Amino acid sequence: MKFVADVNLEFAVVEEIRSMGYEVVWIADLNPGMKDSELLAFAEEGKYILITNDKDFGELVFRQKKLTAGVVLLRIKGQDVRVKLDRVRKLLEDFGDKLERRFVVVSDNKVRFTDLGGLG
Repeated sequence: MKFVADVNLEFAVVEEIRSMGYEVVWIADLNPGMKDSELLAFAEEGKYILITNDKDFGELVFRQKKLTAGVVLLRIKGQDVRVKLDRVRKLLEDFGDKLERRFVVVSDNKVRFTDLGGLG
């Protein structure tokens, strides 16, 4: 499993995912001006799971029915990077095998999965 990290994702989170042995492309290194729709297409083409802080991807996936290999949306109150690191680590440890073709919302105290198999 491999990830593409949105430009808005903190580098510490990117590094944490890499330290767990996953491949991560950080858009800030590749093309920081990439539009959301282009990023989603890039992720789908490369079979990357997108990880982001941007809830606009819900619009693209659910209303516009854009294909995606998967999206992890971090909705952490206060955007505390230490909390994000903990929640991402726990997500990958507990549910790493359940992220593909799902829209996953990670909040302070829960994880919600929506299957994307029928979209697109």
